[in-house]
Amino acid sequence: MSDEVILLSIWPSMFGMRVQIALEEKGIEYEYKEEDLANKSTLLLKMNPIHKKVPVLIHNGKPVCESSIAVQYIDEAWKDKFPLLPTDPYHRAQARFWADYIDKKIYNASRKIWETKGEDQEVGKKEFIDCLKVLEKALGDNPYFGGEEFGFVDVELVPFFSWFYTYETCGNFSIEAECPKLIAWAKRCMERESVSKSLPAPQKVYDFVLQLKKTMGLE
Repeated sequence: MSDEVILLSIWPSMFGMRVQIALEEKGIEYEYKEEDLANKSTLLLKMNPIHKKVPVLIHNGKPVCESSIAVQYIDEAWKDKFPLLPTDPYHRAQARFWADYIDKKIYNASRKIWETKGEDQEVGKKEFIDCLKVLEKALGDNPYFGGEEFGFVDVELVPFFSWFYTYETCGNFSIEAECPKLIAWAKRCMERESVSKSLPAPQKVYDFVLQLKKTMGLE
């Protein structure tokens, strides 16, 4: 019997995109189910009763919640296919460190860019650019964060690239001008089918955010 794999997510979620990329990299067949967070499905509430949020990976009826954990689970559950995490324990720890940095720093700073204006937005822009510069330094001259091979940290960070146009347009700045090597890395990642299939068009994300800002009374 083949594995039953279901992904519950919403299309603009960079966290859901991570799980999609990991599944695509491994060549795993899965069913994608779009959630309506204003009217959460019974399945979502059953599979993630603690946080009640997406993404949720369901493997043979068993849920795995939180995107980074789900990506690591995919890597471990399908070991015979393209590895995402390094085999060396120290390098694995380093990859997890940078994934944790991305989760703790990038998302919160980026939200300030499109959710706020004036001084608060400027603070968010500076935080965001500073974080990207730290990551750009960690990347160095390597094609990917793991060195020569696309891997875990790349999966964790590249979904944010689909939001870069939104950040730049809302914040009136250029990420490429600040972090050219990081943009070159992102474009390199986009050449992979797993990434290009999983990331929505930047304009579509921007249109979604404009609508979201109106709904939230931010316009």
